[in-house]
Amino acid sequence: MKFGMNPAIPRTFQALRIYINRELDEIKTLLEAAPKLMKCKARLVVICFHSLEDRICKDAIRDGAQRGIWNVLTRKPVTAGEEETERNPRSRSAKLRAAERKTATGF
Repeated sequence: MKFGMNPAIPRTFQALRIYINRELDEIKTLLEAAPKLMKCKARLVVICFHSLEDRICKDAIRDGAQRGIWNVLTRKPVTAGEEETERNPRSRSAKLRAAERKTATGF
């Protein structure tokens, strides 16, 4: 029999942390403000560690690309390779997405 922490415990604390810190709202606010704060050709790079964050980033970058704000630099998220995951197990859930600001007026 394998002993260890019940997987529901860290997920419960993660959910509480996300809720209390308003993490998803903060990500949405950042992604809405980014185009207005960035110069042409500036790059936005976001590293997400769970699927809720990643979905928000993916949708915001895709929607911005459709509106002419972003050039998407990563069609698929960049993830850690096997070697990186062996050296740093926490990197296994990280997903990197990147986009480049097209124009100062595009929205």
